[in-house]
Amino acid sequence: MTIMEVGPEKGEFSGKRALVTGGSRGIGAAVVRRLLDAGAQVLTTARSTPDPVPEGALFTEADVRTRAGAQALASAAHDLLGGVDILVDNAGGAQPYEDTSAIPDEEWQDALDLNYLASVRLDALLTQGMRERGSGAIVHISSAAVPTSVAAFLHYTAAKAALENYSRGLALELAPFGIRVNTVSPGRVATPGGEATREQWARLHPATAGQDQVTVPLGREGRPDDIAEAVLFLVSDRADWLTGNNLFVDGGEFPRS
Repeated sequence: MTIMEVGPEKGEFSGKRALVTGGSRGIGAAVVRRLLDAGAQVLTTARSTPDPVPEGALFTEADVRTRAGAQALASAAHDLLGGVDILVDNAGGAQPYEDTSAIPDEEWQDALDLNYLASVRLDALLTQGMRERGSGAIVHISSAAVPTSVAAFLHYTAAKAALENYSRGLALELAPFGIRVNTVSPGRVATPGGEATREQWARLHPATAGQDQVTVPLGREGRPDDIAEAVLFLVSDRADWLTGNNLFVDGGEFPRS
């Protein structure tokens, strides 16, 4: 019996140029490593330089929450890569609050800027080259928690819900140009950011601490590589007839919308 390889092969992304935002740790860093291992040239970014920078990757500091930051990053991608074939909009996050009324106005705006508008701006800046080449792949990182939004994170999940709606519309717009747009919605994943958020939650809601540890049907917490594997599939030629999808990678924990 022949066993078929289903993951990315060495060199599968040779000649491809990829930009991954939020690639200094966690899910973003895992995506960067997997793309590099499969032969892509990768530029990644974060608000501060990681120590160390992922080996083999190009890195530039950028704050994608602002229009100026997105423009600077797009310019860096053009200068360092000569263009982008693969875009993974991964940067995101927000801190929890006691309830919706406790979320200050500036946090609503910051959540929108980081979790939604950063992708809108970068997509607009980088897809022109994809249109001209007649190909490209974009993945937006959302959250499996969107369908079951809770008050403490409503600023975050509302922004991610907007991202998902936008992604579906953009997929239809760009399909005639050979550009595919998909979303990946991770569940509970063991990352530094995730751990910090859960610690904040426990301080704000001590009576419910631990109650969010719902049993994942597949029996374990996710790993960054679980999400990276889904991302690499969606940006590969193996998924060349997939666009406008939202892939939940959560061990079966969350309900689908």
